[in-house]
Amino acid sequence: MKTAHAHRSVLATTVALSVLLLPGLASAYVGPGAGLSLLTALWGIVAAIGVALLFVIMWPIRRLRRRRKAAADESAARVAEPPMDETPAGHTDESPRPANDDRRV
Repeated sequence: MKTAHAHRSVLATTVALSVLLLPGLASAYVGPGAGLSLLTALWGIVAAIGVALLFVIMWPIRRLRRRRKAAADESAARVAEPPMDETPAGHTDESPRPANDDRRV
């Protein structure tokens, strides 16, 4: 008895959905301007979502590349510096300026 009731319920639901989903008489006209506007808006939304997803995916990759570049630059800077024992004592790269020098450099 329950199976017959369940079968009728499924059949009634299927018929109701079919009637609701069938196209009826449409007394409307969508001109080419409105249609193109709708398509442009849809493509804009799709493009915005795509760019947002691309940004979210690329963000960790960009951070990783920046960290690797910074580490490589730091190691190159260490190699380029002369060892401390080769620099003469008291040697500086800048020559001292006289205290009363009024010239602008």
